[in-house]
Amino acid sequence: MFPFSYPADDRWLLPEGIEELLPEEAERLELLRRRVLDRFAAWGYRLVMPPLIEFIDSLLTGAGHDLDIQTFKLIDQASGRLLGIRADMTPQVARIDARTHAGGMPGRFCYLGSVLHTQADRLEKSRSPIQFGAELYGHGGGASDLEIIRLMLEVLATAGVGQVHLDLGHVGIFRGLARQAGLSGEQEGELFTLLQQKARPELNAAIEGMGMAPQLARMFTDLIDLNGRHGVIERALESLADADRVVHLALEELAVLAERLGSYCPEVPINFDLAELRGYRYQTGVVFAAFVPGYGREIARGGRYDDIGKVFGRARPATGFSADLKVILRLSELGESFSGREDAIFAPVGADPTLTGAIRELRDAGRIVIENLPGQQGDAATHGFRSELQFDGDRWRVCPVVAKDA
Repeated sequence: MFPFSYPADDRWLLPEGIEELLPEEAERLELLRRRVLDRFAAWGYRLVMPPLIEFIDSLLTGAGHDLDIQTFKLIDQASGRLLGIRADMTPQVARIDARTHAGGMPGRFCYLGSVLHTQADRLEKSRSPIQFGAELYGHGGGASDLEIIRLMLEVLATAGVGQVHLDLGHVGIFRGLARQAGLSGEQEGELFTLLQQKARPELNAAIEGMGMAPQLARMFTDLIDLNGRHGVIERALESLADADRVVHLALEELAVLAERLGSYCPEVPINFDLAELRGYRYQTGVVFAAFVPGYGREIARGGRYDDIGKVFGRARPATGFSADLKVILRLSELGESFSGREDAIFAPVGADPTLTGAIRELRDAGRIVIENLPGQQGDAATHGFRSELQFDGDRWRVCPVVAKDA
């Protein structure tokens, strides 16, 4: 039987959720990529390039377990083992730190590359994000959380994203209450889901069905209302006064972090949400996300995930963030000048050493020079160039393009 094939007229179609970038957008994306990586480098974060495909048992360890359903899988014809195409680069960077970073110094890594998802994001409708992010390994204090959030905000500003709002939370609060209540894993998961949905009636019913003590039941339900910009920590300290010490330590961490962020980034509004538990199944401490008005979800997110490298033989505290470069490009306010092609120079083609030397000098200086190929139709004005290379009898010069009918 012959393999199925689409009619010839449909061969240009791409799979659903897979897109290509045409020159203008691709160039803007590439310039944005350089800006982002340069900012990472300025903070001392070193670039790593994990492979697109790995053995599945390595790719889906640690934080990767939650990515199982999003990961494309195939059989390696060389080894017979199951492979996965990465859906998130964070577990890969954990492996790199665990297996290669020597000494007691913190490890700072950044990354940028394509990932592939089996299911499209509900808002973006894309299955092929270009993920970038930064990870800081080997430091468990609040200073590293502060550094990674400041870095995220600075990268977004460098990318031309304005009006950023920051959400802060801490998974230790819910975890501490769950441990205090003696919840099973199944019960904890049920309450976690209902809290994310802000489903108060269902949450109350679930808590009642668990036979929880009234005091603990009230603290769980109060989490839904512990959100906003001002006075949240104070209200939480009062509402959760009977919680275990681990909960109060988490609240203290949030308060100190918010105060320090206010000093470094006073222009960024900070919102608290103690029921928002992004990445709960692998996060261990502070969680955070960046939002902008008019966009229906976070544009960057991250948090602390200590001991993520344990499965690779080296457990170290870690914190980091990630985002989709395509989303950031769409929200960027840098404008069309970001493409940088407005000053392209039109030049004749030929073997004249003085001409090729002049073109080389211009390109070495960062200018774009496009040569007129033999048989090509139209002149510089026809093709919309503003400048062209002309010989004035002495040397080649860059001159303004003058339309012939002018």
